[in-house]
Amino acid sequence: MSDGSIRVLIVDDQMMVREGFSVLLNAQRDIEVIGEAVDGREAVAKVRELRPDVVLMDIRMPEMNGIEATREIVAADTSARVLVLTTFDLDEYVYQALRAGASGFLLKDASARQLAEGVRVVASGDALLAPSVTRRLITEFARSVPVRRGSVGAVQVEELTDRETEVLVLIAQGLSNAEIAERLVVAESTIKTHVSRVLVKLGLRDRTQAAVYAYESRLVSPS
Repeated sequence: MSDGSIRVLIVDDQMMVREGFSVLLNAQRDIEVIGEAVDGREAVAKVRELRPDVVLMDIRMPEMNGIEATREIVAADTSARVLVLTTFDLDEYVYQALRAGASGFLLKDASARQLAEGVRVVASGDALLAPSVTRRLITEFARSVPVRRGSVGAVQVEELTDRETEVLVLIAQGLSNAEIAERLVVAESTIKTHVSRVLVKLGLRDRTQAAVYAYESRLVSPS
């Protein structure tokens, strides 16, 4: 965000969707749409070329879908954050996108205010982790995933400290740093430190991936 504006790339195979989101976002003083892509393959190339802060990513597209594109963008270790767009809030494809490294998701019928706020949240380095929707999504699809005990290059869950494990569970329950701090009766800055350590130890990018990890490791039981 060189000039203070959040630079956004819109990826969708429908022109009307791209144009609609572009109009809504460009109306915001702190957001600038710097490009569009019609499929995942073009999105990966545009991210490399334009270096956006946030990518609004449709999932179901020709050539390369949003899940594969998200995985490539995250693997490339760019600073771009991916915000997935979907028609259905309970969608296995959204879950796969979150596992691939997306920082959150929005429904395509979101209001202009919700869209702009979602972009700001993700651009700030946080995750769009709405407890009522994202947690339900993760819970639904984590049931069918084998128990996860760490991944390549990541320390196993058992190697987290007790407090870090406690913080990870509360993240998965959708609590903010302020809410976790209140629950554990510590300073919010202390929680931020714990969250950072959890992400580093587990090789995760943000809170959404941490929540997915917690469910798949059965630290939080799918209900």
